[in-house]
Amino acid sequence: MVRRSAKASAGFTLIEMIVVIVITGIIAGAVAVFIRLPVQGYVDAARRAEMTDIADAALRRMARDIRLALPNSVRVTSTTTTSSIEFLPTKIGGRYRIDTDPTSTADPLSFSAPDMQFDQLDVLSPLTGQTITTGTDSIVIYNLGPGITGADAYASTNPNRSLVTGLPVGALGGEQRIQIAPIQFPLESPGNRFQVISGPVSYVCDTSAGNLTLTRYWGYSITPTQLSAASLAASGATRALSATNVSACAFDYIPGVTARSGVVALTLTITESGESAQLYLEVHVNNVP
Repeated sequence: MVRRSAKASAGFTLIEMIVVIVITGIIAGAVAVFIRLPVQGYVDAARRAEMTDIADAALRRMARDIRLALPNSVRVTSTTTTSSIEFLPTKIGGRYRIDTDPTSTADPLSFSAPDMQFDQLDVLSPLTGQTITTGTDSIVIYNLGPGITGADAYASTNPNRSLVTGLPVGALGGEQRIQIAPIQFPLESPGNRFQVISGPVSYVCDTSAGNLTLTRYWGYSITPTQLSAASLAASGATRALSATNVSACAFDYIPGVTARSGVVALTLTITESGESAQLYLEVHVNNVP
């Protein structure tokens, strides 16, 4: 008969297992003490970088839009919980004809009577790079800013803009004729310039409880007064979130009337887990009408 020795068949005792568990716990606790701070530091750094990226991306998107603003079309409003900036982005621009040979079939823009069409003027500024949409886009001439009679693209009466109704071929080679709704533009542009706009764009920063967002609105009608956040939401405008977790923001505008170069100052603060990242950006806008 083969007998197994007691030593060969012996296993771990309960006491040995408890000792191993206790020692393992002590080692794990010691390791956790040493690695907790580095891990927490990594998590904090990643969160700060994410907040900075969110704010930076939002401000850069705003800057790209604002740089395309129609001269003197930027306007801002602020309340205790919201800051809003609105402007009219330009799609393209050029120079209109003001004089022509009376024997020519070319059509200059008249400022003495309502006009229905005009030719794009010289070959130095051809209409390239953007498509003008009839029934949606408008022509603006000599915009000087909100509240200025005859030079306010936001105005509902005596505006300096007219809807594009057609795009027939120009009378002269290399020219595009722009047909507009009958209007007598109040003021001539010293540089014979015109701009094409399609509609306003607004950025609304809402820091009220439950919101904490920066939202871009577009696809709504031009109005004489700047719409509030609630009115924009009710207008049927298309909107898209630009940033969340917004704890503070400020939009300021210095027109720079004399220098014809305005400055938009943008401040945006993103807050997460008790920490904040604040970014500031200045955007220069061309206000030469």
